[in-house]
Amino acid sequence: MKFEEKNHINSLFGFYGVLLTTKQQDYLRYYFEDDYSIVEIAEAEVVSRQAVSDNIKRGIEQLLKYEQKLNLQRDFEARSAIEKKVLSYIDKNYSEDVQLQTLVSQLMAHEIED
Repeated sequence: MKFEEKNHINSLFGFYGVLLTTKQQDYLRYYFEDDYSIVEIAEAEVVSRQAVSDNIKRGIEQLLKYEQKLNLQRDFEARSAIEKKVLSYIDKNYSEDVQLQTLVSQLMAHEIED
């Protein structure tokens, strides 16, 4: 699996991992976060390599389906890009306005206070 694909799956796992079965979560965590091989996972879990491979494959398929339907990662990345532009604009044009910076920071952190 290519580096970009691995990063993409890792990111999706952060959004949707809790929706997978416990075994899928465990195997994906081993494989992507701990960088275990399928053989190492099978030995650690005392299961067949085929069982590990099947669970990883199904887990990845589920993560991709969730993103296709819900778009949480895509929306998060789009919001992050806009937030960077807003912060840059404020820094460039309103660097002295501490209240504006505070309010925008709260808005971006979803901590809007009355």
